[in-house]
Amino acid sequence: MRRSGVLMHITSLPSPGGVGTLGREAFAFADFMEKAGLSVWQMLPIGPTGYGESPYQSGSTHAGNPMLIDLELLREEGLLDAELPQMAGNPDRADFPAVRAQKERLLRLSFAQSFSKVEADVYDFAAQQAWAPDGKNAVNWLDTYALYAAIKEAHGGAAWTEWPLEYRDFRRVNAAPFQKNADFYIYCQWLFFRQWRAFREYVARKGIALFGDMPIYVAEDSADAWSEPQLFQLDENFAPLRVAGVPPDYFCADGQRWGNPLYDWKKMRRDKFRWWLRRLHSAGGMFDWLRIDHFIGFANYYSIPASCPTAREGKWVKAPGKALFKRVERALPDLKIIAEDLGEVGPRVRRLINYFGYPGMKVIQFGFDSDKTNPHFPGNIVQNSVAYTGTHDNDTIMGWWEKASEPVKKLALKTLPAADTICEAMIQCVFASVADTAIVPMQDFLHLGGEARMNFPGTVGGNWLWRMRPGAADDALAGRIRALNGRTGRLLRPEKEE
Repeated sequence: MRRSGVLMHITSLPSPGGVGTLGREAFAFADFMEKAGLSVWQMLPIGPTGYGESPYQSGSTHAGNPMLIDLELLREEGLLDAELPQMAGNPDRADFPAVRAQKERLLRLSFAQSFSKVEADVYDFAAQQAWAPDGKNAVNWLDTYALYAAIKEAHGGAAWTEWPLEYRDFRRVNAAPFQKNADFYIYCQWLFFRQWRAFREYVARKGIALFGDMPIYVAEDSADAWSEPQLFQLDENFAPLRVAGVPPDYFCADGQRWGNPLYDWKKMRRDKFRWWLRRLHSAGGMFDWLRIDHFIGFANYYSIPASCPTAREGKWVKAPGKALFKRVERALPDLKIIAEDLGEVGPRVRRLINYFGYPGMKVIQFGFDSDKTNPHFPGNIVQNSVAYTGTHDNDTIMGWWEKASEPVKKLALKTLPAADTICEAMIQCVFASVADTAIVPMQDFLHLGGEARMNFPGTVGGNWLWRMRPGAADDALAGRIRALNGRTGRLLRPEKEE
């Protein structure tokens, strides 16, 4: 089955509220996709964002981001009685601090106005979040997350590793004083998942698969690390012993020190990977497809001493990926996994991916950096893969082309199909490839320059901000994409063609 899709994060949707939400703009974008014949909507992680607004540093591996809750929908449902001020500012950039302040105030107002009316529904939803792969000793992620968020708020937003010991040690916490505020965080998750469920049902009716993204690691400041520290490489004071990252390379002499606490894989294996099964069960309940970021780390992970300020002193350590995903296939047989296999892919990584038959990724922006032996070169794309023009970590096509060297441009022009612009040539190349799935970031469909880039890896601040302008996803663009889908055999519903 040949399909095509778009990489478009929810926050990048246009909205009068300053950041994209699960409101009418999300439904309108699904309408655009249907007209364009796009059947896969890929997005970034949708959990509560962490430091620098990174969706890859979340306070919970299960929770939804309250910033994505649409306030206008709450008003229509009678869950919020308030005027919604229009957010001024740059329509091309999200203003996360301003939106956060406004949304926090209005969500608390909604809680004060409506919680007593829906309390039974909220608590019923909360009770349903307890799950275990074998039905025994189920863990309720929502109760834990809400308590974590309430205690964090009581300590001025400080990371849990900075709390007094009676709160830092999850086993010793008295939850009672925090219950009322924990109810607010439970209420917000109830709101989020109600809107998510309506959104998912709508796109499903249009034949669109939701393609989620799951970071391999969790943030140190997260409900996950706080509530189950024994599963991470932490010392007796809950400080990391070793942290995650990637080694020095041509692009970064010091490597990248991500700082996430590493897993204690031996303990996870003894526990039959129950933590992973719970996490993947939640993700499978939200998405049809799931991209697992840095899949390399399930075969070998890069381990850096926490005391080291760079990644220079790290080392590679084997991980039990095969044992883990055997358990996943037995417990969650319907989960469709895509392996993010970009980077240092050695034989051990390749054997793991091939054993399970997971599709990998091909990014043709990388394909012209050397010669025709490059695995991302268009002629080397394989069927069991997802082919991209670029990802959220890449520059846009226009931005990339502006900075590309003459040898890169020469090989690209020699290889790509003839087209009016480099964007059209790259998009046509991806769609015409043998890959089962072709995905293009929305910025590339719109022919935007480097100013629309979503992320600069290894940097903090100024990322994740791009937003699409209202009206950009119009019928003319949908028609051009649909025609390309038709020519390359990627229309799932060709019977609708005239």
